[in-house]
Amino acid sequence: MASLCFAHPILGAHETSPGHPERPERYGAALEAVLAEGYALREAPLAERQAALRVHTPLHLATLDAAHEAAGARGLVQLDPDTWMGPSSLEAAYRAAGGAIAAVDAAITGAARAAFVAARPPGHHAEPEAVMGFCLINSVAVAALHALEVHGLERVAVIDIDVHHGNGTQATAEREPRLFFASVHQDPLYPGTGHAHERGAHGNIRNAPLPPATRGRDWREAVERQLLGAVETFQPDMLLISAGFDGHAADPLAQFELDEDDYAWAGARLGRLARGLKVPAPVALLEGGYDLPALAAAAAAFAGALAQA
Repeated sequence: MASLCFAHPILGAHETSPGHPERPERYGAALEAVLAEGYALREAPLAERQAALRVHTPLHLATLDAAHEAAGARGLVQLDPDTWMGPSSLEAAYRAAGGAIAAVDAAITGAARAAFVAARPPGHHAEPEAVMGFCLINSVAVAALHALEVHGLERVAVIDIDVHHGNGTQATAEREPRLFFASVHQDPLYPGTGHAHERGAHGNIRNAPLPPATRGRDWREAVERQLLGAVETFQPDMLLISAGFDGHAADPLAQFELDEDDYAWAGARLGRLARGLKVPAPVALLEGGYDLPALAAAAAAFAGALAQA
């Protein structure tokens, strides 16, 4: 059984402003690193609009449509202080979500030992009604609700290891009791959400905020003690991972001090968690990671360990 990587050239074509940290080169760095770990390349299809509407409001998707039309005329459109769209961006966002859906399908049907989506733009900050933090469509939330609604799973868990809190995914979990959301992230840091006391109306949220300068040992302990037990108690039928690599010590947007060994540990530990729960293969989506060499090294370490767990 192969490990699969879902990707498409349009994911590397999504445009941002000059000097923006979420730049096209991130796609190639992550993709090459994961393929070098033995993952087989598969094309990320376009997500259907209905799949995105399980997470986002019609107004949100209409706003993206209007921005896409404006980008076709002007080249680039700024949607908020951090988030941009160009002529390729809307297709890229729908293919990132579509790749996540295809990865879920492959995992559930037993076609993949592990799956990685080279998603760009990232998605975990996108709220049901708003773009945010480089993100247009919340791909991991779309994939989770696809697993619940199309495949009929009863419970799905998302574990977010990006250094920034996945506020958009948490917003989806707030209204969907079948979705468990667990996040380890730096605090204080953008977007300023994800406090430890936040459990959600359904008790299906766990946050492990950690201070700047957190090293690998403390990060691993927080994942193990604060998040994984809660996920096991939830007894999900599937595990999705928002795999951000911006906690690396070399990353310019945060102050964690993680290295490739920490991401290898995370891949192995989350792979073992999925197998211990006897659920389909784990599905990971690229989120953050903005220093190219660090992104490549961390993605390779994580994806390789995830496939071998």
